[in-house]
Amino acid sequence: MERSAFRLSGFLVIAMLVALTGASLAVIIAAVGTSAAALWIVVTSVSYAVLVVATMTGFTIVNPNNAQVVQFFGRYVGSIRDAGLHWTWPLSTRKKVTLRVRNFETARLKVSDADGNPVEIAAVVVWRVVDSAKAAFAVNNHVEYVSVQAEAAVRHLATSYPYEAHDSGRASLRDSLAVSDELTHELRERVELAGVEVLESRTTHLAYAPEIAHAMLARQQANAIVAARFKIVEGAVGMVSNALERLTEEHVVELDEERKAQMVANLLVVLCGDRAAQPVVNTGSLYG
Repeated sequence: MERSAFRLSGFLVIAMLVALTGASLAVIIAAVGTSAAALWIVVTSVSYAVLVVATMTGFTIVNPNNAQVVQFFGRYVGSIRDAGLHWTWPLSTRKKVTLRVRNFETARLKVSDADGNPVEIAAVVVWRVVDSAKAAFAVNNHVEYVSVQAEAAVRHLATSYPYEAHDSGRASLRDSLAVSDELTHELRERVELAGVEVLESRTTHLAYAPEIAHAMLARQQANAIVAARFKIVEGAVGMVSNALERLTEEHVVELDEERKAQMVANLLVVLCGDRAAQPVVNTGSLYG
């Protein structure tokens, strides 16, 4: 788990080095002219050089929205998230981990949906690192890990739903809101190990595979035609029923059952036909 590393302000350590430099020079100047001048100069110079070199290895710069993962001889000692110049354990190694929000878009994957139809699907995933220690040590490469898991989740999602639902109440891949929520939830569980949080995921491409696209388009067109015809017939029946009721209530004309049937047939032909009806003028009697 991520924890804060020991750190000091880099500017404070620089000021201390300046003060140490002045003290070392003062010692060397004071030792000049004494019997042990050479020994004092050598000891002071060597000690100062070793201390400065060791101190310089502890400086690190952290950019905004980044973290430095600090290791001391292979042991994780913490992370630094605050932007600026810092000084931490000398002789330690630091690994930069970005905390910025990033996008990853999967390739167009060809998979079979829940009905066995081959479809092409792609998605975009918005994610960021929330635990720099897990991102650095739990997996080999957290960016590659997210990309592989994203493609695996998209494949699993595509096989769990049909491209389109033919039964009412059944979810499909075209229900973008429900599909995106499930994809986000599944991805969060998959990448939590790597210290990554998935903010959002959405499908960016969804289509039948080219080899069945034409047949499926014809099927969709047939379904649309049937649905349209159903609505037309339903409306025509209502209009005919209303016409007969109005004629009866207002005593416009008295029709027997045979003439009612003929009238209903004629009205349905007019209302449900694809072409405009041709008017016919009857110059005889109603029964002639």
